Amino acid sequence: MAASLSVSAQQFLPVKSIVNARDLGGYAVQDGRKIRDGLLLRAAHIADATDADIRFLSGLPVSKIVDFRKEEEKPGKLDREIPGAEYIALPIDATGNAASRMSESEVKKFTKRKRFDIKKVILIAAFNENAREVARNMYPILLFDEESQKQLAGFFRIVVDTENGAVLFHCTQGKDRTGIASALLLSALGADRETIVADFDATNRVYEKDVRKYSRRVRFLGGKEDEMGVVKAFLGANTENFVRALEEVDSRYGSLEAYLKGPMGLTDEDIQTLRGRYLE
Repeated sequence: MAASLSVSAQQFLPVKSIVNARDLGGYAVQDGRKIRDGLLLRAAHIADATDADIRFLSGLPVSKIVDFRKEEEKPGKLDREIPGAEYIALPIDATGNAASRMSESEVKKFTKRKRFDIKKVILIAAFNENAREVARNMYPILLFDEESQKQLAGFFRIVVDTENGAVLFHCTQGKDRTGIASALLLSALGADRETIVADFDATNRVYEKDVRKYSRRVRFLGGKEDEMGVVKAFLGANTENFVRALEEVDSRYGSLEAYLKGPMGLTDEDIQTLRGRYLE
């Protein structure tokens, strides 16, 4: 499913070495309002940021950096510091219980690396049944796993409590954990479903070439549709699965708004605070 609403070029941040870096500012929400520019930023990790990238972010200024990565994703890829910004780790595991079913040798393939390389991991994962299960169920895991909900609720508390400066939130590629956080935040600010899906789907513009390249590699190694699905899920964003996950939220909770007031712990006052601070 391709979203019909386009994410504007201006929403992609003018940075050289931070992938999938975007500003939620500019999206229209209810009552004719829109999200303020330069306050809510989503991205991949900022380990490779150039000095010019850091100057741009510190000039906004970014006051909070929220990192959804697990510790094993950080070797060789520690975020660069942004002067004046507080770094907050809120690790989220998108695998559910799949990792616990892997053998010790399988786990080492994924985690025992001096420098985490997501693309090499994907080539291994494509031929691992547990990884294929994660690819199929990643978004329900992120939305319904109790520990994931706890961390996402913590993210909301940070955004609500940040009175000055911008909040930059990211994971490794800035697409799944970051995409879910962005979707929930857009919902809290009053964005409609079309806008939420468009923002999520924009990741596929960023990673389209990589998905094609690594799909060819997996096919060359004997991969079929299931194996290709891992590449599409782990390198791109599976918009169809995301839409189905939102529909599951509707089925379980009645609406995204009810989900925000349930597992995310947002009160009416919190939502008014968010809209008062981040909308114009």
